Formats: sequence, structure tokens, C-alpha cells
Amino acid sequence: MPNAVILDVDGTLIDSVNLHAKAWQDALREFGHEVALDDLRRQIGKGGDQLLPLFLPKDELDAVGKAVDERRSHIFKERYLHDVQPFPMVRELLQRMQADGLRIALASSAKTDELAAYKKAARIDDMQLAETSTDDADKSKPNPDIFEAALQRLGSPDAEQVIVVGDTPHDAEAAGKAGLRTVGLLCGGWPEEALRQAGCIATYHDPADLLAQYDRSPLARRAL
Repeated sequence: MPNAVILDVDGTLIDSVNLHAKAWQDALREFGHEVALDDLRRQIGKGGDQLLPLFLPKDELDAVGKAVDERRSHIFKERYLHDVQPFPMVRELLQRMQADGLRIALASSAKTDELAAYKKAARIDDMQLAETSTDDADKSKPNPDIFEAALQRLGSPDAEQVIVVGDTPHDAEAAGKAGLRTVGLLCGGWPEEALRQAGCIATYHDPADLLAQYDRSPLARRAL
């Protein structure tokens, strides 16, 4: 039976994937690289340590990679953060989880101040939630660091009693490396087949759909 859930944030609770992709596109353009938005969208969920090597040659990555990442962060906060909106029924879903006795951790590749803004936008900033951010992981997804940090925040429960909810194959791959099962949401833009192939044990359209089917989902404490 599950006793805890770890939630990805971008693309899972917050409709921000396209905004992050635009921020990366803007930053890379300033450094002389024109990258298609769809190519960047497929990498959202990873941190700069995993994303930038796909678009910069190694010598340039070593020379300006950190500067590009910092510029992306500045652009996102300046141009796009105010447009971030939650998916429907996020607060209600988390309230349902808590009513079912599940402990909740947010596991985000966002920076700490970005995560605070997301929580406020989703109206969950007053809830008792464990959380991790990019500061808590040496390597971003698909490495398991962020989920391992979230497990520690939850008091290191047995991995078999924890469910991850995410929106990308990177989430499922990272969770699998930490010994965790993943429920996938399609609202981040990935097709169901890709999430299933990456290891998701169930998929739902968005938080509202997961809430509507909660009693039949892997999150329901009687379901496992």
C-alpha cells in the first residue's frame, strides 16, 4: 500500500513546459544558437546539466554553459514566470491525497524561488508539503538524484510504498533508477505510449482526471 507520493511540478501540476522551452530558446539564441521549440520541449524536465549538452558543442558548453543556464533562468523569471498557470484541480488532488493519509513531496528541477511561485500559483503554498529543488540534486533527471532527495525529505520510506506522479519519460526513468513506480500525466505533452515505454504503470490526462479516477488509481491505498 502506498503511504507517500512524490510529485513532479513542471508539466505535472503547472502548465509551464512551453514557457520553459521558450526561455531556453531565447537564451540559446542570444548565444548564437537557433533551436526549434519542439526540440527543446522534449527536454523540459531535465536541468541545464542534461539539456545543454544536446545543443552546445563540448568546447562551448565548457566555456559558456553556466552563463547560458543563468541567462535562461533570468529570462524565464522576467518574461514568462508571470504567465505560469496550474492545471485544473491541483489543490483538490493534493487535499485528496492528504485525506487518504499520504505524505506528499514536491520534486522539481526548478530553482527554489521558481518553486515558491509555482506553489502560490497552484494555491498549495499553505499546505504541509516536503519539497526539493534543483539545489538538492547534483544531477538532474533522468538521473535519480531529485527523487532520492525527496525520499529523504519523506523520512526514507520503503520505495515500494511510494508513488511518483510525473509527465515525462525522464520522470519515469529517474524514478525507476530510485526503485520507484510512476503514474504518468499527459498534460505535459508526451504521448501515453512514450510514458508507458519509460515505465509508467498508469496514465491520466491531467490532475483533474487523476482526481476523478482516484479511487481506482495506484494512489488509492486499497489499490496496491
